[in-house]
Amino acid sequence: MNLKARDIHNENPLVKGIEIDKVGIKNLKYPITAFDKKEKKQSTVATINMYVSLPKEFRGTHMSRFVEILNKYKDTIAVRNMKPMLESVRKKFSADSAHIELLFPYFIEKTAPCSKAKSLMEYECEVICSLSEKGGFNFTLGVKIPIATLCPCSKELVKKGAHNQRGKIIIFIKSKKFFWLEDVVKIAENCASTSLYSILKREDEQFVTKWAYEHPVFVEDVVRNVAQKLDKLSDINWYSVEVESYESIHNHDAYAFIEKK
Repeated sequence: MNLKARDIHNENPLVKGIEIDKVGIKNLKYPITAFDKKEKKQSTVATINMYVSLPKEFRGTHMSRFVEILNKYKDTIAVRNMKPMLESVRKKFSADSAHIELLFPYFIEKTAPCSKAKSLMEYECEVICSLSEKGGFNFTLGVKIPIATLCPCSKELVKKGAHNQRGKIIIFIKSKKFFWLEDVVKIAENCASTSLYSILKREDEQFVTKWAYEHPVFVEDVVRNVAQKLDKLSDINWYSVEVESYESIHNHDAYAFIEKK
């Protein structure tokens, strides 16, 4: 091996005069710690994307440095600790901006309404962070919440039943302070016809079915209900809410979206 080989990354690019906004690594699996409202901490495995800006003077970046930084923070990787990690990334790469995205499963214990059977529900979560000299530090929290909806129009037309189906609510928020994932999930689930459970006994199924029948909602109702609740939280600077219903009697899905400008 020639240890004195030239560093091609630091040479002039083949195409000159163009800066790259983001360059880095994607789809790296890595253990992280999420803060759990009930248990304090929850270990999980994230899919991580990391990027930096690349000046027009350089041909490439050193990809291995991203993993080196992750290894350095391996005992403290948590959604609350993203800012110091990104500061290390910027310094290591001498970059104007640094970015990290973490996609991970998060589990919340839920209790069935009648039998009180306990089970874990999985929620797909996402943390998106950036740090730059001009824009400062930005933190965005996202979570996908599985729900069920029952159609108000169908209930009106058919007295003995109505079509119902599973769906999802996707919420992204930017807030002035730390926000518990459990609180975001609770807001979303309370806006649906019913929330979902991993374990339901017969009496639970009866209760959930009746509850959904008594709380019919369109996707338009759900997205507005969530937006109204988020608007009441003064610490939230920005949000987006998506609702998708996997229609059971149509060959399409229903969809609604609201963004706080």
